[in-house]
Amino acid sequence: MPSAIQTSISLLLMIFLGYLLRGKLEKEEHRKGIKVVILDLALPAMIFVAMMGVKMDAELLFLPIAVLLWNGLMLGAGYLGLPLMGVSKDSPQYRTWLLLLPSLAPGLSCFPFLIEYLGEDALAWGALSDFGNKIFVLLISYFIAMTWFYRSSRVSQESSGEKARQLLLAMLKEPINMVLVLSVLLLGLGWTMQDLPKALGETVQMLKGVMTPLILLFIGMSVILKWQQIQSILFLLMLRAGLSLLVSGLIVSVVSLPTESAVLLAVVFPLSSCSFWPFAHMSAIRQMETKRGVGSRTFDLDLGINILAVSLPFSTLLILGIFSAGDYFVSPVAVVGLGAALIFVPLMAKVVSYIRGLDFSVDLVRNQGLKNSSTESR
Repeated sequence: MPSAIQTSISLLLMIFLGYLLRGKLEKEEHRKGIKVVILDLALPAMIFVAMMGVKMDAELLFLPIAVLLWNGLMLGAGYLGLPLMGVSKDSPQYRTWLLLLPSLAPGLSCFPFLIEYLGEDALAWGALSDFGNKIFVLLISYFIAMTWFYRSSRVSQESSGEKARQLLLAMLKEPINMVLVLSVLLLGLGWTMQDLPKALGETVQMLKGVMTPLILLFIGMSVILKWQQIQSILFLLMLRAGLSLLVSGLIVSVVSLPTESAVLLAVVFPLSSCSFWPFAHMSAIRQMETKRGVGSRTFDLDLGINILAVSLPFSTLLILGIFSAGDYFVSPVAVVGLGAALIFVPLMAKVVSYIRGLDFSVDLVRNQGLKNSSTESR
């Protein structure tokens, strides 16, 4: 069995193990403690190591720029398309979807297949492309999330200048952003991970190593899935993937890419699963809401964790299927055809449900009326 497939199975097994642990971690304090380790230690360590390893090549700068444009395109598509799919505009569910849909987690769902099927050069191009995605998920999405927080919590007594000052302070106090600032300063001085004291470097590397298993276990522990939820989330993820394939097909047909590996990278990279980092921002804002005693909720954390739980296996299977087809998806026609099919299925389901008079809204948690209120204090 190819190592990439074994890696994907291992990732899914970690989620399943987390699900099995739910019975032993019933109290909110248990999951809250794991989340603190993820957000304040493991995630900043992973970001620090990734940033310290960035080597920018002027000739390849178009890669992160192109991915950042994809983030912006998906943000705009979500802004216009989510209400058409039944998500109430300006609701916690709407904001949750809008922050997660444009994000990518290629490290979990794409990179293992790049190294297995395309080799180290493609993996290097993918890592460089991910730099643009990191700008979005770490900085832009955090700024958007904080803006929504101030708007939804109706902090109207403060002036615009005071709100901007608080937003800046909140960004600087966030461990993720502190690490980003530190890594940029060190890179500016010409430092790499090898220039750090050995004990400090090894500590950061060990913290980075626990990041992926902790996230996957946390998803398994927190997920609350019902068939209607899975189906509805899956349909929106199909729309996301279909639109991405249409864009990739257009790029492949217009731009003369040097190799088949470059073409396949352009096809599969935007199909990566949704990133955990926007969910980390949502969790941080939930903590701020709890401290301030804010009654309204900016985001729906139950929905967010469910999206992550469905997105990882969906993206993994889709990317694996494309690579398993050999060079079939090197053709722009094949890429556009698959994208159109993925868009057609959820739209047709929406039309059929409308004709039958069924409630097929993807505004999931509000309609389901979930009894679990544990995430209200996260």
